[in-house]
Amino acid sequence: MEPSAKLDRKNRTRIRQIVGPDHCSDSSEDLFLYAYDALNRRYLPDMVVHPGSAREISELLKLANEARFPVVPRGAGTGLTGGSLAVDGGLVVTTRRLDRILDIDRDNMTVWCEAGVVNGDLQAEVEKEGLFFPPDPASMKFSTIGGNAAENAGGPRAVKYGVTRDYVMALEVVLPTGEILHTGSSAIKSVTGYDLTRLMVGSEGTLGFITRLLLRLVPKPETVRAMLTVFPETRMASNTVARIMSSRIVPSTLEFMDRSAIDCVKNYLDIELPDDAAALLLIEVDGRATSVTEQMATIQSICREVGANLVRAADSEEERESLWTARRSLSPAIMKIRPLKINEDVAVPRMKIPELIEGVEEIARCRDLIIVNFGHAGDGNVHVNLLVDPEDRDEVARAHSAVEDLFRLVVSLGGSLSGEHGIGIAKAPYLAIELDETMISVMRRIKGALDPNNILNPHKTFDFDPSVTSREFR
Repeated sequence: MEPSAKLDRKNRTRIRQIVGPDHCSDSSEDLFLYAYDALNRRYLPDMVVHPGSAREISELLKLANEARFPVVPRGAGTGLTGGSLAVDGGLVVTTRRLDRILDIDRDNMTVWCEAGVVNGDLQAEVEKEGLFFPPDPASMKFSTIGGNAAENAGGPRAVKYGVTRDYVMALEVVLPTGEILHTGSSAIKSVTGYDLTRLMVGSEGTLGFITRLLLRLVPKPETVRAMLTVFPETRMASNTVARIMSSRIVPSTLEFMDRSAIDCVKNYLDIELPDDAAALLLIEVDGRATSVTEQMATIQSICREVGANLVRAADSEEERESLWTARRSLSPAIMKIRPLKINEDVAVPRMKIPELIEGVEEIARCRDLIIVNFGHAGDGNVHVNLLVDPEDRDEVARAHSAVEDLFRLVVSLGGSLSGEHGIGIAKAPYLAIELDETMISVMRRIKGALDPNNILNPHKTFDFDPSVTSREFR
């Protein structure tokens, strides 16, 4: 499919004048590079620009409102729901040049940074100062802080430390109409007016373009210990999670794999696993060394009391890293089964995980699909992976039916369609399964108030238009 050509020659010239000719492109090669994200669907933008300041982004958005072309914010393109795709053409605006860590304040434990800073790079820099930025999405080595905030990214450490929104204190945001907005405060407590910082975080680039962030930090933990435990029944793993929490221990991570996921990674593990392994927990505890040692002993006792048939603690950093090999090896192991996976990041109350897994297994049987489940047991966020051969049209159709089955199951358990990946275009058709008409109407009104011309990241979340999103090119 050819680009939608929403930008005429005059507007392309004005865009080059705003950002400089070296920081924009409309060559077919460059457009293709920005036509997809981790959802692996493709939509060609008409032009890609790399502004160097909020002022330049402001000028671009003012021009977009004047000429009525779409603007799509983009970080590293690691999103899994299509939030950074130019589904209706227009202008992709990246944060590639907004990549500076501006100020690390050790005394107040905060950091100012630009939106294009990579999460892992930020973590490494603040840890040199004895500080810690907890949000750790799987894409942390590549994904940007601005994108993490736009999607309200989580990660394994969310069970103890929370998600990105819990660390964003203030923002510099360019509104869809071009005004530059400063939200929040450097003070820990601030209740002056509406909380526009939280409104922007998780808005998936539909309400504003985040350019700078003030992030709260915490002291770097003195030590981290890890253990792996295996159970013959899924419900035992959930009961173990509940027992750990009720014992007043909050692990820094509590990762879960079901039988199908364990089977996928057995070849990657240098551990003899029981033949009846139905569920695996990878548990980490951090803090002061003496406290961590006591907590690890308590957790091991709980695991054995509940019925674990394998409990193994890491006695060194090398052993801890080897335990994480199982979790990190899941994606490549899964891809050996089928070339395409549909990854849904649903969330349910912790104690509903066994019912979720049982329901998913029933969906897999009814739809004749392979489904692999793993995720964050500590906060009920389970990644349900439907494995599909994209050349098998019947299997693809069954998988899409299974996705709707899954979402209806999740909502019936009091859960949510997305725990950390957002809605984008991938989950937009199913939004009404969870949200009622009033909720969606209020969201539309907020969007309309801030973006009256529907310029910024259109056709995402509740603004889904299948006639537009179906125009994918191959």
